[in-house]
Amino acid sequence: MIYVIKHIDIEGPGILGDILEEAGFTLKTIELAKGEALPELSDSLEAVIVLGGPMNVYEEDKYSYLVEEDRFIREVIDKSVPLLGICLGAQLLAKACGSRIKKAKEEEIGFYQVDLTPEGEKDALFKGLDKEIDVFQWHGDTFDLPPKGTLIATAQVCRNQAFRIGKNAYGLQFHLEVTDQIIKSWIDEYFEAGDSDLQQKGSRIMDDYANLKAAFTSSGREICYNFTDIVKCSKKL
Repeated sequence: MIYVIKHIDIEGPGILGDILEEAGFTLKTIELAKGEALPELSDSLEAVIVLGGPMNVYEEDKYSYLVEEDRFIREVIDKSVPLLGICLGAQLLAKACGSRIKKAKEEEIGFYQVDLTPEGEKDALFKGLDKEIDVFQWHGDTFDLPPKGTLIATAQVCRNQAFRIGKNAYGLQFHLEVTDQIIKSWIDEYFEAGDSDLQQKGSRIMDDYANLKAAFTSSGREICYNFTDIVKCSKKL
């Protein structure tokens, strides 16, 4: 069983969910915004996916479930269950590991390049990938590297793009799971229809997706397959 922690309807597991199910895993989605409770950890738990969302990790007064989610992530890490945090999920993982979450010097929305660090080039999550990867971003916050974290991908605007905790807990500031339909749904939701500048930005993002689709989809799927292998290896230990 793999738990998928979801914070908003339009931010689902995308191609990551498809690949995990193709590999034979059963996924159980926990809809926090709909009042679903985080489950107790059991021996049948094989991994946890923590997805993105428009809220900030420090908005616990507004989103009370973030308090319980912090406790849940700490317990997952303590039990060495494989975990993958994406965007907000990466920030939640960083916070649970003692990091400060803060506003980035500028938002990253659209396609950007991240570079694997020397540790990242050796990491199982990025096996088979080039040092430079085109990724999709949609965030305004960033985080300090956790005290016991290993930086595995970096970039110019927001330095800390991917990190590992222990052997099998990962935080990715960027999105690897999105499709054109998912990106379009975010543009429709988060960009005001009457704002011509935002609408033009949305059009540019979709044009960039069309141009980068082959490479972006290939690297995203490779990361998903690699995480699947990490989960399988963890089961054998």
